[in-house]
Amino acid sequence: MRINTYLYFNGDCEEAFKFYERVLGGKIVAMMTHGGSPAAEHASPDMQDKIMHALLTIGDRDLMGSDLPPEYKEDMKGFSVALHVDDPAEADRLFNDLAEGGKVVMQIEQTFWAVRFGMLVDRFGTPWMVNCAPAEAKG
Repeated sequence: MRINTYLYFNGDCEEAFKFYERVLGGKIVAMMTHGGSPAAEHASPDMQDKIMHALLTIGDRDLMGSDLPPEYKEDMKGFSVALHVDDPAEADRLFNDLAEGGKVVMQIEQTFWAVRFGMLVDRFGTPWMVNCAPAEAKG
């Protein structure tokens, strides 16, 4: 079994996924608009160019997402996408890149459990945690 994250956006899924591809070093392997899908006739005119499904592969993990019609979109809350990295400099880079135009919830810093840890909500509304555990905790 694999568990992957699926995010819902308010019309900016394509922009978000291109940003995530660049920042996270992944590869967008699928991006279909509502208008380009077999269900195009069921999408409203204002949703035709919005993303029905996007898939970004990062290593052996997938991040997925789509745009929802405004009447169904709610703020993302009650979770965070957690990134675990081995290099403190990479943790800082990821945190700072993702935080650009967003909101820092907890500045990235050393904690009692991690060499680097920080929390933020990016400019697309996605909550993130960036964690870099000490070498001895990685086994």
